[in-house]
Amino acid sequence: MNFSDRIKPPARRLGAFLGLNRGMAGLLSMVVLVGMGERMAERFLPIYLLALGGGAWSVGLLNGLDNLLSALYAFPGGYLSDRLGAKRALLVFNLLAIVGFLVVILVPTWPAVIVGSFFFLSWTAISLPATMSLVARALPADKRTMGVSLHSLVRRIPMALGPMLGGLMIAGWGEVRGVRLAFAGALALAVAAIFLQQRLLPDEADGAARRPRAERNPLRLFRDMPPALRRLLVSDILVRFCEQIPYAFVVVWAMKTVERPVTAFQFGMLTAIEMGTAVLVYIPVAWLADRTTKKPFVALTFVFFTLFPLALLFCRSFGALSLAFVLRGLKEFGEPTRKALIMDLAPRGREAGMFGLYYLLRDVVVSAAAFGGAFLWQLHPAANFLTAAGFGLAGTAWFFLFGTDEAPPAAAPPRA
Repeated sequence: MNFSDRIKPPARRLGAFLGLNRGMAGLLSMVVLVGMGERMAERFLPIYLLALGGGAWSVGLLNGLDNLLSALYAFPGGYLSDRLGAKRALLVFNLLAIVGFLVVILVPTWPAVIVGSFFFLSWTAISLPATMSLVARALPADKRTMGVSLHSLVRRIPMALGPMLGGLMIAGWGEVRGVRLAFAGALALAVAAIFLQQRLLPDEADGAARRPRAERNPLRLFRDMPPALRRLLVSDILVRFCEQIPYAFVVVWAMKTVERPVTAFQFGMLTAIEMGTAVLVYIPVAWLADRTTKKPFVALTFVFFTLFPLALLFCRSFGALSLAFVLRGLKEFGEPTRKALIMDLAPRGREAGMFGLYYLLRDVVVSAAAFGGAFLWQLHPAANFLTAAGFGLAGTAWFFLFGTDEAPPAAAPPRA
């Protein structure tokens, strides 16, 4: 073999560095296509509901369903992935979304939108366990964090472009017809995603017989949760309280409360600053985490979560808020690493189910933070921000003291 044969072309070197293979290409294609339809259509559902005469109550109901289903769908999503395999489970989830899209397209009434939303709302939540399981099985351990980070980065593409396309459709065809056309586009993209994922994702038939039987009882599965994963869950819940207590009031603080309030456009710029910061840190952090240990990166992420509400207290203008939102973007510093750590700590063969259970427990408990945040805000904004930081500090300290990134020794035997 001569020297030139030993040198990989730049594209192959980049693909090897990012952990790209056939399975990851299929997964990322699906994320872009379904995510594009999701953001293009779902983002404007409140406008559509109002145009159909649903009123503010229907918008509130839709928002409540989104939060509730995001929590409740995580565990069945993980169970079906363990039961059917990630490839078949993703097919089922995409077909369910298509059913919901058809309901909205064919029946232009606001109650039909609510019914259809049960099928397509929170697609990300129900598919995330299968997605993470697929990443864990498609990549070696030293590329797992890179794969999760690449997934998180690619998700930002439809988040940025989808609302722009949907907005163009509304501008061209009106609020009712434009949204229905956006859902038609989402349906077409979901069909294309099914085609690509069935062509590119690896089959799991050969490994199905070796997988432990999927556990449908969350209480039994909780007993199988390793202690290290339980400790991560505790710290994550505390840190998510830190995030969610002020979450809905950040825009109120920036646009209504500070001495020099920002405009709506400037707040959009702050969000762009946050997203841009997150995108910049994903790949280098994943590269480092895969070559060292995951705990320091997750711990540092929790530190950034904790610092953000404290920083807001000292922000009185757009310039200061810009720095605070850079800090908010840095909270994504180790988020893909944390997801990869969940998969590392989960029992072998039950990664998707354990991932779904983890998110079910976390999100159900943390949903109470919204109510507590409103109460604290009425007392004083400082009470809201300081309480949030206190939860963040507690979660960070817990993880520093008791967290670990050591995986369990081996798979549990299949249940009889």
